[in-house]
Amino acid sequence: MFRLKLPTDPRWANIAEGNLGEILTDHAWCEQKAATNAITLITLLPEYPEIVTELLAIAQEELDHFNQVHEIIKQRGYTLGRSRKDDYVNDLFKFIVQGTREELIIDKMLFAAMIEARSCERFKVLTENIKDEELKIFYNDLMISEANHYTTFIKFARQLGDPEKVNQRWEEWLEYEAKIIQSYGKKETIHG
Repeated sequence: MFRLKLPTDPRWANIAEGNLGEILTDHAWCEQKAATNAITLITLLPEYPEIVTELLAIAQEELDHFNQVHEIIKQRGYTLGRSRKDDYVNDLFKFIVQGTREELIIDKMLFAAMIEARSCERFKVLTENIKDEELKIFYNDLMISEANHYTTFIKFARQLGDPEKVNQRWEEWLEYEAKIIQSYGKKETIHG
């Protein structure tokens, strides 16, 4: 999926299902951070009204996902825990180039695309491997949404820069992500 170089071991779904309260809390905060990231990107691109409009839609959708996860947490008698750092995302963040404004913005788009791609892949693993029927349906629906976000961020990067260079940089992102993801997949978190 999305040409990710290293797929998630399906056994990660068993770890996640073993502590649904934790995975749901982590997931809720991932959605909040995705909404915040889309809003941050808006602040970098005010001169692109079409991109701003699409980013606003993504931010709203991510907040809606946060709300949906929060509702599941409440329905199941869990408590939304505090936000926690996401080591995977922090490791990805280190790969963002600090070059020109254009390079920075393009890399921030690719950073967002990578997170969406891996999240989508993890939702697919959950959909195919957990026993909880309600969550299977829920994660299948979110998988489709995350795939749309991934393609949107890639599209923005290609729109803002030379598509050939963007494609080359995306290959670098895929290689980098494959190296760091080897350390993850052992905790009941979306990226952990």
